[in-house]
Amino acid sequence: MTSTVPHTTASTEQIVESVERILAAGSLPPIVQAGHPALRQRAAAFDGQLPAGQLDRLIGVMREVMHEAPGVGLAAPQLGIPLQLAVLEDHYDVAPEAAALRNREPLDFLAIINPRYTPVGSGLASFYEGCLSLNGLQAVVARADKVLLEYQTPKGAAERREFSGWQARIVQHETDHLNGILYIDRAQLRSLSSNAEYAAHWAEAGIGKARAGLGFDDGPAGISLR
Repeated sequence: MTSTVPHTTASTEQIVESVERILAAGSLPPIVQAGHPALRQRAAAFDGQLPAGQLDRLIGVMREVMHEAPGVGLAAPQLGIPLQLAVLEDHYDVAPEAAALRNREPLDFLAIINPRYTPVGSGLASFYEGCLSLNGLQAVVARADKVLLEYQTPKGAAERREFSGWQARIVQHETDHLNGILYIDRAQLRSLSSNAEYAAHWAEAGIGKARAGLGFDDGPAGISLR
């Protein structure tokens, strides 16, 4: 089954109004949940809709929301803003065994604009992942274990950077958000677990116990998206 993801219908004026409303609120905005239209549309490319100062303030708010959640990434559509912007950062303490198996290394704060990723090689890694816009759930997703990310910085510079391991997973997850894709679109759905049931039955560095107990494989899954 192939599905075409629609492009956002939001105008520049609507995007700017959304940003201004968030910046004027005086409190952190909520993270929208699955079913919100901004999560299921391709976000508008950033082409100067916001002046530099406003963009920097929005990035600062997004970073605060990500830390408060807490999470390792946040895309603008998760605040209801259909704009090609995301923030990434991973400095959480992880058990050495899990960090080694998942190839998880710290990721310094990074804001990415208009990103695109391309798998490097054919290697895949399958692990549980969750999403701040699907509270309380997680599922196994097979993702490229190394990607090349092309993006713009908030200053407008074009960058190309390779990411591997857990950093590559974060990059793919957040970039997918900007294209109307949620991790459940790529997940092994038989692996889908509430956080509580995962903690009770399947919590480990890998996915072997869950794969045997829930009856899924660790290859790519989900619908084809374009």
